Amino acid sequence: ALSTAFLVSYFVAGGAAGAASRTVVSPLERLKIIMQVQPKTPSGAGGKAGKGAYSGVISGLTKMWQEEGFKGYMRGNGINCLRIAPYSAVQFSTYEILKAYLVDPEGELDTPRRLFAGALAGIASVVSTYPLDLVRSRISIASASMYAEAKKTGIAAESDSSPKPKLTRQELRKLIEERQKRVPGIWAMTVKVYREEGGVRALYKGCVPTSLGVAPYVGINFAAYEALRKRLADEDGNISTVLKLCCGAVAGSISQTLTYPLDVLRRRMQVSGMKDSRLGYSDKSAWGAVKTIVKAEGVFGLYRGIVPNLLKVAPSIGTSFATYEFVRNTL
Repeated sequence: ALSTAFLVSYFVAGGAAGAASRTVVSPLERLKIIMQVQPKTPSGAGGKAGKGAYSGVISGLTKMWQEEGFKGYMRGNGINCLRIAPYSAVQFSTYEILKAYLVDPEGELDTPRRLFAGALAGIASVVSTYPLDLVRSRISIASASMYAEAKKTGIAAESDSSPKPKLTRQELRKLIEERQKRVPGIWAMTVKVYREEGGVRALYKGCVPTSLGVAPYVGINFAAYEALRKRLADEDGNISTVLKLCCGAVAGSISQTLTYPLDVLRRRMQVSGMKDSRLGYSDKSAWGAVKTIVKAEGVFGLYRGIVPNLLKVAPSIGTSFATYEFVRNTL
């Protein structure tokens, strides 16, 4: 059995790993969420993003900076860290506890048992922190494309060729900043969802497909990381920080690619029925969301946003595992 001191070290190390890894890739994380849930405009027929949409990594990050500045890159990161700290803490500590019970008489853990331990750890972390994940998604997209919306309603400046623009870009930026101040905070958004969309049940909308996606994702992640770590370690079992980062990056890329469609479903379910939104999603179930996406965008619609997602995997998962082991060994 694991001692209380070990459990505390796993919990603290997991929380630190989660917060560090998410902050490093916050701009890409937010861009991924926006690309996953942004509606297809009329000018984007055929499954292509219309004008004003976030359609690529570089253009998307540039657009985010122009419209919202540095705050746009970090929007939603506060609640993400608030969520991911206990999420990662529960995940890592649950995994370590299960490992202690699943090892064979020689103290070894084979790949199937690693997958099983990781899957259960993933489900435990999702269920314990899901409302924060849903609220984070709502906050992340609440201020997206305010410039485009303002332009549609005639508030924004006309094109540079217009002789009398209504607003300069600087004035527009100030206007958008004023609008952003009206975006609900963590508590206000939580209360809004609770009151307007069905109580506690609304805060767990999309939890089932999320759990189904996270279980294999975390299982594959842990199993691949430990297998790679074991292969690359020296005779004493030691491994450099650089190799830890590489192991985490490879493991994360494999697991993310295999389970990504379920992550898209998770986001769609989280914003479905969102009031005061132009998204227009009203899917009642995960299967309904699948049919809607495939009908409108084809199978590739289930992989929308995967490019920024894969770009953030290497620094995110690598930082997570490296930070976890560093903090755990320090305590």
